[in-house]
Amino acid sequence: MTDDPSAWNRLVDRRGSSRGDARRDALLEAFDQLLREQTLEEVNVADISGRAGVTRSAFYFYFENKAVAVLALMQGLYDAAADANELLVKAEGDAEDRIRAAITMLFDSVDTSPHTYRALLEARASSPSVREMWDAGRADFAHVIAGMIETERVAGRASDGPDADALATVLLDLNDNALERHSLGTGPVRELHIESLTFIWLRTIYGRSTT
Repeated sequence: MTDDPSAWNRLVDRRGSSRGDARRDALLEAFDQLLREQTLEEVNVADISGRAGVTRSAFYFYFENKAVAVLALMQGLYDAAADANELLVKAEGDAEDRIRAAITMLFDSVDTSPHTYRALLEARASSPSVREMWDAGRADFAHVIAGMIETERVAGRASDGPDADALATVLLDLNDNALERHSLGTGPVRELHIESLTFIWLRTIYGRSTT
């Protein structure tokens, strides 16, 4: 995701940075409650605005559609991705501990709100605009990780390998797939997911499985 919080706000809110707005907060709270009960497809804007006690026009004042509004609910995931990004690119301390901590942050963010992450999966699949926004943020994130890989290679800490941008993109693809499976309750248990991703990231970037 992009490192600039204002950029995230511009992506999801028609009114720009409007966090803390009482009507917006009420809409998102109502939306979150409904997503605990129904899928994104089943929820409609009238349900959201009605439960929030505002008009339908109030919803569209802030959000283009419910798929885009899902991104606003995923602020926690954005924050976790930004924190994980910062931890990785600093390249300080033990590499295995750093990678494991960054991946754990992402799993924690999904576990905090699995129903909204599942809604995000629906939104990405059904809305071209959401998919475009998400892919643009992912590309930014991959570019930053690629810079870290190149820096570590120059310093002699990371092993030589494929193009750093392509490598970073593939590693993030693995994370996305693992988070999706975890949110849907499929695949390995959480601890093994994290352990396996840590192993792959460490071996791929640094050429080893342990420090």
